[in-house]
Amino acid sequence: MSLSSTPSRSARPPVVAPAVVGFAVLLAALFGLSYAIGSLAGPVAPGMHAPGGTGGSGTGGSGDGTGGMSGMGM
Repeated sequence: MSLSSTPSRSARPPVVAPAVVGFAVLLAALFGLSYAIGSLAGPVAPGMHAPGGTGGSGTGGSGDGTGGMSGMGM
């Protein structure tokens, strides 16, 4: 009786667990749903632009880092 240390299986690639595949599908579905809802909602603050960018209405904060909250007393 010879005991072999290697199992006698045909060479197959490792199988991904169904739970991992299900999680990936669920994650992709939730991402797609949130993207669609965000597209329907539109921009959160239409007048916002990047710092130092061009454009805008010029009615921003006072430039001292308080974001236009002049009565907050720092």
